[in-house]
Amino acid sequence: MSQAASAPKPPRPGRRPSLLDETMLAPGAVKINVQGAFIVDELEPQGENLSEDGAQHNIRGIRLPHHTAVVSHVALDIGGSLAKLVYFSREPNSQELGGRLNFLNFETDRIGQCFEFVQQLKTKQQALNGSQPGELCVMATGGGAYKYYDDMKKVLGVEVLREDEMECLIMGLDFFITEIPREVFAYSDTDPIHFEEPRGDIYPYLLVNIGSGVSMVKVSCPKQYERIGGTSLGGGTLWGLLSLLTGARTFDHMLAMADRGDNTTVDMLVGDIYGTDYGKIGLKTTTIASSFGKVFKMKRQGESEAEDGSGLSNGDPQRADGSATPERAFAPEDISRSLLYAVSNNIGQIAYLQCEKHNLERIYFGGSFIRGHRQTMSTLSYAIKFWSNGEKKAYFLRHEGYLGSVGAFLKRQPRNWGRRNSFEESSKT
Repeated sequence: MSQAASAPKPPRPGRRPSLLDETMLAPGAVKINVQGAFIVDELEPQGENLSEDGAQHNIRGIRLPHHTAVVSHVALDIGGSLAKLVYFSREPNSQELGGRLNFLNFETDRIGQCFEFVQQLKTKQQALNGSQPGELCVMATGGGAYKYYDDMKKVLGVEVLREDEMECLIMGLDFFITEIPREVFAYSDTDPIHFEEPRGDIYPYLLVNIGSGVSMVKVSCPKQYERIGGTSLGGGTLWGLLSLLTGARTFDHMLAMADRGDNTTVDMLVGDIYGTDYGKIGLKTTTIASSFGKVFKMKRQGESEAEDGSGLSNGDPQRADGSATPERAFAPEDISRSLLYAVSNNIGQIAYLQCEKHNLERIYFGGSFIRGHRQTMSTLSYAIKFWSNGEKKAYFLRHEGYLGSVGAFLKRQPRNWGRRNSFEESSKT
């Protein structure tokens, strides 16, 4: 059984970003200086904004105020549902030194639009970062790096290098954990965002990467990792079922409906069975005993009443005669919230069991399923806390969907490079 988490309070204002006092040497024949790196919080609303070109523009770029050299590559992580793009650019309309890493994603079904955007980056290379259009290189990872390899080469006309997906995920996560202030945080109802300082003593840990499906990777040290489990019930499951059940066309629309929903209209709770809690084994009245457990009974009752000419027809929120009813049976918002809880709780419990089996303390959740959504993070956090009796904690990232693409971006490097707590340097010790 899993616990239904209540919607948490809005995040409290964070402190100003601290400065890093180390330097990371990185991609290509260039050095990327991360001294003083910080996440840029623009004045637009939090979240990702849907643009006319079909891309989701993440407004939280990473500012690199001391970087001055040319960067001649972009990185793409192409998954089953989304293609995630990372690229470097100078600050627009600014005389300041440095630039920023930019983050975008496209639905994989619109991969052509993604390639068109990269083509635009190619033509703008001189203005963006000083390199020539023909010098652009694409670092690609994920399943789509193989599926769309020929298309990328043909459409873009540039060098495309394919990198191992798991290694890129871990390298990207390592970079965020060890280098970027105000990136990693824990989440709870009482303390919505508690940021973790960049740190180097992170191993071993569990990476739970939630995309279309879910992979759980035990990371013992740099370049020593093992996929120890996962589940096929991930973001693609939620997306697919809600598109059938609610008619929603985008994942963000589904999450917005979940925000407005009430899962208790469709989920069977402990209180529905006992009339109270079951304190002897630690189950509250509001604990979910069965996801969608009320639906069959309500639907059967509605169909029986419809046959009598007085009830609901197939669970619709109108009577058979067309008149409105006071209750909204199976509202899409309620269905969305219930299914979000079901998928998130299932992932959280499996993650906890893997940690117990492999004696791991720290759990990092990544992947585009999360999207900074408060209900999702609250549910995953509660599941880890509930099953571990408060002994383990879930950690999230502000760029959780871009671990693979950032890792691929970092893979283009010269020999003998290094940075504080770096993936490459640590692996030699």
